[in-house]
Amino acid sequence: MNASPLIQIEELQRLLASPDAKRPVVLDVRFRLGESNGRQEFERAHIPGASYVDMDTDLATVRPDGVGGRHPMPTVETFVAAMRSAGVTMFRQVVAYDDWNSLPASRVWWMLRHLGFVNVRVLDGGFAAWTTAGQPTESGPCTPGIGDFSPSGQGIGRLLDASDASAYAARHVLLDARPADRFRGENETIDPVAGHIPGALSAPALDNLDPDGRFLPADQLAARFHRLGAAMTTGPTDPRTVGTYCGSGVQATHLALALALTGVTDTADVYIGSWSDWITDPDRPIALG
Repeated sequence: MNASPLIQIEELQRLLASPDAKRPVVLDVRFRLGESNGRQEFERAHIPGASYVDMDTDLATVRPDGVGGRHPMPTVETFVAAMRSAGVTMFRQVVAYDDWNSLPASRVWWMLRHLGFVNVRVLDGGFAAWTTAGQPTESGPCTPGIGDFSPSGQGIGRLLDASDASAYAARHVLLDARPADRFRGENETIDPVAGHIPGALSAPALDNLDPDGRFLPADQLAARFHRLGAAMTTGPTDPRTVGTYCGSGVQATHLALALALTGVTDTADVYIGSWSDWITDPDRPIALG
């Protein structure tokens, strides 16, 4: 059985006390929409040995024309350089965490898997859970050794574009991870156009979590996805075809992680450009309600 995409505090604590060869590479991906103080928060306090990864520069490459959305995929070269600078090697586990409901951490989790690196997990509950448990932190910058990360093998999870997303909504299951009111076209305060991709189903990513920011038990999540028509995988010859999107490809990867946690599908495909890319073409249809 594959390891859970989540790691709990006690297990991470044990691994950090292991010999160097078994210690995980820890990535701090703290980020909040509209804020740029993740690095300052990191230098104030972080999990010992962690390296900071920046959402805007390491996990995205914004185009001036807006095509690709607010957080489009970076080039492979940009991402590889960022992972190597953060100390990611091919033979050590990676653990990612943040302070925003595991949303940015899920993004780097999905991107690494998409490029064939599967030994990556997300700290359940993030930095808040770590500090609440009384675990140690350190401050200041971190200069890890340069890693040797390289894309390898068959990646897990396909990167969708707008045409793919439209096809998913028509023939498969396309889940919209934004809050339900934004899906309906109400209270849209982030993107200039409200609504959703026709045929998509509303599945807010934050409904995956309990009040403490930890993921709900897998059986509860599985029941939720089953109600949405994303049934459990019955075997390697019967994979579920599920795609996800959100506003800019962050909450969508959180939904992909939840799907992997439940066993519904280990290979959710993600429209990273998401709604902020969809609306760059006025000819694309928009649904409300």
